[in-house]
Amino acid sequence: MNAPVPSLRIAGLVLGLGLGGFFDGIVCHQILGWHHMVCTTFTCQPDSVAALRVQITQDGYFHLVVWLLTLAGIGLLFRVARRQMLAGLGRVLLGAVLAGWGVFNVVEGLIDHQLLGIHHVRPGHPHPLLFDLLFLAFGLILIGLGGLITQVARTRPTGNNP
Repeated sequence: MNAPVPSLRIAGLVLGLGLGGFFDGIVCHQILGWHHMVCTTFTCQPDSVAALRVQITQDGYFHLVVWLLTLAGIGLLFRVARRQMLAGLGRVLLGAVLAGWGVFNVVEGLIDHQLLGIHHVRPGHPHPLLFDLLFLAFGLILIGLGGLITQVARTRPTGNNP
């Protein structure tokens, strides 16, 4: 099982980055309306139709990038699947996807929320840093859980049956 595991782990990480980005964009940007990719006001709520159009366009570019990451992850996954299917690889993939999602949260949270300050998870909330830190903590939990699942899957004996 060792040969396809690194490739599967990479496929899962890329897929997790894309899916984590989609979750953030769909849930935080669109459904909850907490923020957009780039916020131009304190509350991240646009002050004109023109500003809303800019935010929607920026969110669209963000979604295009995470869509391309998701496609790349699927392509990598199919490349691994063509080579060899072994029992236990589903757990490795699940762990890698969770870790990839966590990496998305940590990178996006550190760069966009903290370093660049282009938006926060809950701009305008009395405690926006709390939500930013929870977002980062959730990312770290996903990375840890994904790593644990992957490690357990790699150490368990597997048979030939999936």
